Amino acid sequence: MSGLRSFVARRLLLGGVQTVAVVLLVFALTEALPGDAAVALAGDQPDPARVAAIQEAMELDRPAWERLADWTAGLLHGDLGTSLVSGRPVRQYLADGFGPTLLLASLTVVLLVPVGFGLGVLAARHAGRPVDRLISSVTLAVYAVPEFALGVLLVTVFALRLGWLPPTALGYGTDLLAHPAALVLPVLVLLSRPVCSLARLVRAGMIDALASPYVAHARRYGVSGVRIRYAHALPNALAPAAQQLARTVDWLLCGVVVVEAMYVIPGLGTVLLGAVAERDVPVVQGLAVVFGVLTVVLNLGADLVAHRLTPRAGVAA
Repeated sequence: MSGLRSFVARRLLLGGVQTVAVVLLVFALTEALPGDAAVALAGDQPDPARVAAIQEAMELDRPAWERLADWTAGLLHGDLGTSLVSGRPVRQYLADGFGPTLLLASLTVVLLVPVGFGLGVLAARHAGRPVDRLISSVTLAVYAVPEFALGVLLVTVFALRLGWLPPTALGYGTDLLAHPAALVLPVLVLLSRPVCSLARLVRAGMIDALASPYVAHARRYGVSGVRIRYAHALPNALAPAAQQLARTVDWLLCGVVVVEAMYVIPGLGTVLLGAVAERDVPVVQGLAVVFGVLTVVLNLGADLVAHRLTPRAGVAA
């Protein structure tokens, strides 16, 4: 227990440092964005007086360190800022876009776990045989295809040629559950790469375990193959698979910009793209901080789960 407490304390300290680094990095990167937000908001033919008034209203005439201090103080009180374009709180943008993104992520994970583990176990059970080679080849080939290319291919075949599915979610609003056909193609694209990674990790972990001395010893004692595979070999693959699953959830919640833009889904990725295009700095900063903190928390949870499943992994950490 003392070792676990020490590991948790170290990871929490590291998570705190990473969170501070995320805040500083987000502010620095948004400050470095090209162009002037006040000029962008002033219109196509900005008047110098109007630009100066907008800069003063946005407090852009203040030193960067003062704006950083005020912004950080607001974050500590849960204030992500206010949009320069619409005047709405950034939290409202977050609430509006979180539903569709969470729905996509949830559906993907629900399918990812059984399909990824199932393919990995099947490949490991038939290691070196045609089934294993087929699964390994297909997963490697699918993983090599970029998301946007796969998305375009699926739209071309299933939406434009066959007419089975809608090409985008345009016109369906945020209530995507009422239009499940609009979710099929985005979920397939989101599922393609993670399921390949998870299947290959599970396969590698199970094959390593099945080749270990304790499994050979169990076979000599007459332990059934089913029990060896699922009670001894599969748990050996859970630690890396849990970490990969956490990274996948993080990617699904924070990195679905390409898929949401391609299928016109009004999620967080689309909100972030719109804010960048409009030079709406508070929205960009607020969403980026939320994404960064979420990444830190999910990776912290993955480390704790992996340490619990394989305590020896914490020794090196």
